[in-house]
Amino acid sequence: MPVPLAGRGRYGLAMRDLNLKATEYFEAVARLGTVTRAADELGVSASAVSQQIRALEEQFGVKLFRREKRRLILTLDGDRLFQTTGQAFAALRNARSSIARGREMRALTLRTSPSFGVRWLGPRIADFAETAPEWNIRIDATPDFSAFETEAVDLDLRYGGGGWPGLTAECLMHDFVLPLCSPAYLERLRDEAEGPEEMLGRARLIDSVKAFYRWDSWLASNGLVVAGLGQSFRFDRSSMAIEMARRGGGVALDSAVLCLDEIESGELVPMLPQCPVIAFPAYWLVAPPQHFNRRIVKRFHEWIAPEARAHEARARELLGRDCSFAAPDARPQGLLRG
Repeated sequence: MPVPLAGRGRYGLAMRDLNLKATEYFEAVARLGTVTRAADELGVSASAVSQQIRALEEQFGVKLFRREKRRLILTLDGDRLFQTTGQAFAALRNARSSIARGREMRALTLRTSPSFGVRWLGPRIADFAETAPEWNIRIDATPDFSAFETEAVDLDLRYGGGGWPGLTAECLMHDFVLPLCSPAYLERLRDEAEGPEEMLGRARLIDSVKAFYRWDSWLASNGLVVAGLGQSFRFDRSSMAIEMARRGGGVALDSAVLCLDEIESGELVPMLPQCPVIAFPAYWLVAPPQHFNRRIVKRFHEWIAPEARAHEARARELLGRDCSFAAPDARPQGLLRG
């Protein structure tokens, strides 16, 4: 029994010994059915293709095609080889196309808080994609801020007080915080109690635990003292607090920016319109200074800035019909919104 040569495997043929050009020509002929069509696709002469097929047959020691009239028909061995080479070359062509598209397309990676991503950015990002079809867009919805020095992120859409060291932060929108509930829930409170403090004492308060303004600070800023506040629900996502309030589950002290559609439709109403809305710069476009020089970042900035200004103007106009506005005495720093 002969001993296999080192590195050649059981059948004496290593991968490096395969004639890859001949294998490519064979796959084209097997797929297209004729030497002429294969030659046209490969950009070579028909005789060059035939020569490579003969070389491959000699290497394998079998016939790969048989000729019937003017067609080439795969033999059993040829079909076995084509099943493998067809899949392999199809995968290579797909990979080549994907790499080529990747070179041609621009990529934009954003990070945003979950509630802002779902309730504000999500319904709008398709409009931006229509204006930039050549871009790949990735959005990570997380309350965690990006570590730009170690993560491949272009921009953060942050909810916060601004002033992040080493980063450029441009305010996109103010936030507007006020107690909100469904009309039916408000009507029930008015039937059961008189005055803001008694109404709050009977209400189920919905608490967004990552919001800037919690019930205790809001009560203090409005000079309200409520003995025995109602049992509260606590959520780490504003979207959950807003949805519960919309469904009549209680009163949410939350962002009108995130639920402006529900306020406009009347699904949510200010519980105490006599108490001023807290307005403060809260939604920021944040990145290292050099990121703002990137062409893709500039283009996204040009799109989102007017969108944010229009939304803020709409919120001010809508809330101003029933409420007044008050800027906070002190702006909290570094908190996250879920």
